Amino acid sequence: MTAPTRTDEALATLAVNTIRFLAVDAVEKARSGHPGMPMGMAVPAYVLWSRFLRYDAGDPAWPGRDRFLLSAGHSSMLQYALLHLAGYDLPMAEIQNFRQLGSRTPGHPEHGVTPGVETTTGPLGQGIANAVGMALASKMGDARFAGEGFSPSACRVYAIAGDGCMMEGISHEAASLAGHLQLGNLIVLYDDNHITIDGPTSIAFSDDTAKRFEAYGWQVLRTEANDFEAVGDALEKAVAETARPSLVVCHSHIGFGAPHKQDTAHAHGEPLGSEETLAAKRALGWPESPAFLVPDEVRAHFSAIRAEKTRRRPPPPRPRERTATSCCSRRQRCCRRWSAAAPISRTATRCGSPIRRTSPRRTSPAGTSTSACASTG
Repeated sequence: MTAPTRTDEALATLAVNTIRFLAVDAVEKARSGHPGMPMGMAVPAYVLWSRFLRYDAGDPAWPGRDRFLLSAGHSSMLQYALLHLAGYDLPMAEIQNFRQLGSRTPGHPEHGVTPGVETTTGPLGQGIANAVGMALASKMGDARFAGEGFSPSACRVYAIAGDGCMMEGISHEAASLAGHLQLGNLIVLYDDNHITIDGPTSIAFSDDTAKRFEAYGWQVLRTEANDFEAVGDALEKAVAETARPSLVVCHSHIGFGAPHKQDTAHAHGEPLGSEETLAAKRALGWPESPAFLVPDEVRAHFSAIRAEKTRRRPPPPRPRERTATSCCSRRQRCCRRWSAAAPISRTATRCGSPIRRTSPRRTSPAGTSTSACASTG
């Protein structure tokens, strides 16, 4: 699917800030959650969902959709904000009910609970492994069915992962396999903000992640997370590379816009607090009230995106026309199927020609096999 025309940056910025503050307000209301990544990765997520990701909000199970996985599941409000704005069956009441018992917006994304969530993510690194599996499944499906008028490899798999995901062994085992198998339909956006819930990543992590993935055989691209054009260019290069999976390293700022908590662990696993929330809204030019604001222009913008994606959705493959084949041309297969042990002298009809079952296949005294069926037609 070709990426649509670039959006006016003022409107794009308005949309991105909507994503940021839906997340901030939801976490603040719940008094629990993670506002930092939605604030820092809103631009890459918006560019991905508006220009590249193929989906149909009215048909979340459409087989031809791309797959999106949030490996860093603790930042679930980023995904919920996107699903709500994109038109999935996730109304504002569910956004406002974030992390509450019985809601469709649990603390970590759960498959089967929230429409549009492809897999349950929580343990760090697991989403990367899931993404590798989905990309491999798509390639395997393509190998079997591409000649039948349907090509599952048109499906790309996108994931957003964080520093914690890159620290886990499971992500690297899966990434090594993806590079070895040349899964060019896999693209991972890495939120490289150098912060964990404990503090700076330097406390326990000093790997050069980009070099590590290059060694696995991945294409590695780098971009500033708040640069719309640079993010779009990086994703275009990632989509164009079909012989290798791609890692897009997004240099980001956790809690972007929060004057006192940006680039700190305080934006990781706790609400900003009422004063910092208001300060962040002022810093980014967002109205202090009401909470959970979605401007009309943003609603209209995402409705237009949805309509365009629906319009570009390819028609379903035409069913193959099956022609009758005489049993004579398939006699060997039919005879094998019908030569299992059966009572003597029964006649069954198969493929339009009667096939007489005699005795089961048996071995003659000389050691040669005798056929158990013979065509009477």
